Amino acid sequence: MLGIKDMVQDTRPPAIIGPFNIYGVLAIAGIIGPVVFIVTNLITILFAEEYHPLSSTISSLAWSRLGWLQSIGFLSVGLLVEIFAAGLLFSVQTKRGFGIGIGLLACLGFGLILIGAFAEDPAGASHSINGMIHVIAAVTVFSVFPIASFLIALSLRKDPFWKGLFPYTIIATCLAVGFVIAHFRLLPNKHWLGLYEQVLVANMVIWVEVMAIQLLRLSFRPGARFRRPKIF
Repeated sequence: MLGIKDMVQDTRPPAIIGPFNIYGVLAIAGIIGPVVFIVTNLITILFAEEYHPLSSTISSLAWSRLGWLQSIGFLSVGLLVEIFAAGLLFSVQTKRGFGIGIGLLACLGFGLILIGAFAEDPAGASHSINGMIHVIAAVTVFSVFPIASFLIALSLRKDPFWKGLFPYTIIATCLAVGFVIAHFRLLPNKHWLGLYEQVLVANMVIWVEVMAIQLLRLSFRPGARFRRPKIF
């Protein structure tokens, strides 16, 4: 007589790299990206001179001794977030707006790539094209994340494999909105600007990390549903 586990249909695609199927590989991209970013950012801060975590912006590290390392961190997390977004697209039962949320998440990844590729202008320097691209990309990333996470959360709530992360995603969204508003209100007063930027970015990359870990867990689960959802 078959047990319950034997009756569960294995809907997972075949493994492509060791024990990992395509969803596992996409999940690993989402796991590695935030880790690489956090590690490179911490190392850059450790060796930066005249950098103040409370008041100095994250982007100002680009002009420090190991600024190139931070740029690698931004480029890496941006590219890997775009790859991870495909994993979410194919693993969550979709509701209206989910495809837009995934598209915005991919745009967020591209924005992080632009932040890494184009450094902000040094303090006191005249505005340059590189600096303008950097600022536009940073504003876009900070503004897009709460919209993307909210639209994705609407689908998580109805998916039995993802609904456990619905409350956390809503909390991360609310934190992002609150800190974005506070960030722009603090622009004239830069005493706490660096801290707010650090919290904004940490909230975003930690959410990606948590979502990626869940996708990795599901990639090993025989009963998990993986299918191509409707985009809109």
